[in-house]
Amino acid sequence: MRVLISGGGTGGHVYPAIAIANAIKDKDPSVEILFVGAQGKLEMEKVPAAGYPIEGLWISGFQRKLSLRNLSFPFKLISSLYRARKIIKKFKPDVAVGVGGYASGPILQVASMMKIPTLIQEQNSYPGITNKILAKKVNKICVAYEGMERFFPKSKIILTGNPVRRDLYDTPINKEEAKASFGIDNDHKTVLIFGGSLGARRINESVEDAFDIIKRHSEINYVWQVGKMYFDEYSCGVVAALPNITVLPFIERMDFAYAASDVVVCRAGALTISEIALINKPAVLVPSPHVAEDHQTKNAMALVSNEAALMVRNAEAQEKMIPTVLELLSDEKLQNNLVSNLKKMGRPNATSEIAEEIFKLIN
Repeated sequence: MRVLISGGGTGGHVYPAIAIANAIKDKDPSVEILFVGAQGKLEMEKVPAAGYPIEGLWISGFQRKLSLRNLSFPFKLISSLYRARKIIKKFKPDVAVGVGGYASGPILQVASMMKIPTLIQEQNSYPGITNKILAKKVNKICVAYEGMERFFPKSKIILTGNPVRRDLYDTPINKEEAKASFGIDNDHKTVLIFGGSLGARRINESVEDAFDIIKRHSEINYVWQVGKMYFDEYSCGVVAALPNITVLPFIERMDFAYAASDVVVCRAGALTISEIALINKPAVLVPSPHVAEDHQTKNAMALVSNEAALMVRNAEAQEKMIPTVLELLSDEKLQNNLVSNLKKMGRPNATSEIAEEIFKLIN
């Protein structure tokens, strides 16, 4: 059997795609899997590192505001549709899976035209335009949130949750060992702060602006992923000189980072939300307003409305983010309440269920 998996662009699409591929291999090691991504994007590095072959399309997103980059979009789309057809004819997949991102559009469009069974996995509570268009053509739509019939045909929807990397929940990690891996050798409370795989400027600025507060509360540890592009700026600054802050460009072992932490501060991407729901950590969410349809705020509100997380708006983060973290750390009752409600929202079998739906389509 052959499975074609397309999409990517960010870690929020790439890592769930790899998780799905791993789950398929767990069920049947003989299945051949080929990824298709966008040239120059994260997937072209991470997918081969995970042990899977990948083909690249010359494709990018359409800018919603006036931009010279939009002039090349029609040519990229035509090129990608032609290349997608060549890849599909050569690989002969039994099923095509889209996880979101630029490359999933041309692949799923061509696959559906060639009568190949198709499935898309929508991670957000508010779908992107690509999946909205594809929804009319595909056979199944795996979603992470209830109420998605507002956007997709109800008969195609399967509520599975989002696929999450196995290493986050498969093997329990000793908290002291996890803290030691970040150079922390005390039993003080630890806050994990990150802004996605690339970092987030507003979150970084909010930590920097709270320098005096952090200095006064030196009994609290901070593991702070600033992103590779911001590392030089913050690794040598005054904040980085504090003994209770560990500044990192990127965290390879997120399982260790989560295990070491007592509170998590992060964006509200779909993958991050799903991870938090599984690891059951009290969280302060700072949704990015710079994503399509403001879907991160909608993701965050899905937790906030269930009293499963706290939220600080991006525009207020420099004033409120760190104070909100300190209030949460001092309120054990609130922490327990958030964790209790989070447990009700976690879907630990999501990846396996999505793989099962793929096998049903093949059979």
